[in-house]
Amino acid sequence: MSNFYFAANISNRYKDITEGASPIIDNWPLMGSPLPVLSIAAFYLLFVLQLGPRWMQHRKPFDLQWLLIAYNAAQVLSSLALCIQPLFLGGVGLLFSISCNDAPVVDTDLQLTIWKGTWWYLVLKLVELLDTVFFVLRKKQNQVSFLHVYHHTIMAVFTWGYLKYLPGIQGAFLGVLNTYVHVVMYSYYLIAALGPRYQRFLWWKRYLTTLQLAQFGIMLVYLLLIVSFQCSVPRSLSFFFIGNVAIFLVLFCNFYRKAYIKNQAAAHAERKQQ
Repeated sequence: MSNFYFAANISNRYKDITEGASPIIDNWPLMGSPLPVLSIAAFYLLFVLQLGPRWMQHRKPFDLQWLLIAYNAAQVLSSLALCIQPLFLGGVGLLFSISCNDAPVVDTDLQLTIWKGTWWYLVLKLVELLDTVFFVLRKKQNQVSFLHVYHHTIMAVFTWGYLKYLPGIQGAFLGVLNTYVHVVMYSYYLIAALGPRYQRFLWWKRYLTTLQLAQFGIMLVYLLLIVSFQCSVPRSLSFFFIGNVAIFLVLFCNFYRKAYIKNQAAAHAERKQQ
C-alpha cells in the first residue's frame, strides 16, 4: 500500500509541474514539461564552461563574421517586431497598468496574443544562448563572465516558468522593456561585426551599458510598485523578480565600474606619467 501512495504522490507532483496556467500554453512546443528547456540550459552551461573551451584549446578561432552579421541583424529585427507589437494591439495601457487592486479586464484575443508574444520572447532567450557559444568558438573565453552566463541562463529558464505558470500582464511589461534594449544592443553588435572600418561608429558602448543599467532600475521600481499596489501577481514571484533584477543591477554596476570608471582612471594616471 505504501508503494501505491508513493507512486500516486510522484504522479501528482509530476502533474503539478506539467500542468500550467492554461492547457493552450501547455500544448505549445517546449511548454509541455520543464525538461526541454532545462536540458537546453544544462547543455549550454556544460558546453560554454567545459566542453567548448576544451574542444577549442588546440584549434584556431572560427571566423564567424558573416554568421554574426546575419545573427545580429535577425536579433534586431526579431526584437523590434516584439517590442512594437503592443502599439498595434491596444495593449500599451495594460502593459503600463500598475494600479491593479481591481484586475483589468483583458480581451481573450489580446490575452492569447500576449501569450504568443511571450512564447516568441522565450524562443529569443533560447536563441540568445548562442551569444556565448560564439564567444567560445572565437576563443574569446574572457568574455564568458559570470554576469554573462548567469544572465542568459536565468532569463531563459525563468521566462519559461513565467509563461508556463503565471503569464500575466504585469510581467509582460518587463519583456517589452527588455526587447527595446535588445534592439539597441544587437544593433551595436551588428555594427561591431561589420569589421574594423566601422569601429568609429562604436563610440557609444558606454552609453549602451548605461541604458542597460537604466533598464534594470526601471524594472526594479516597477516591481516594487507592483508589490505596493498589491497586484494579483503572487508576492513570492514578485520578490523573486525583485531579487534577480537587484542581482543584475549589482553585477552590471560592477561591470560598469571596472570597464569604464576604473579603466578611465588607469588611463588618466598613465597619461600623467608620460
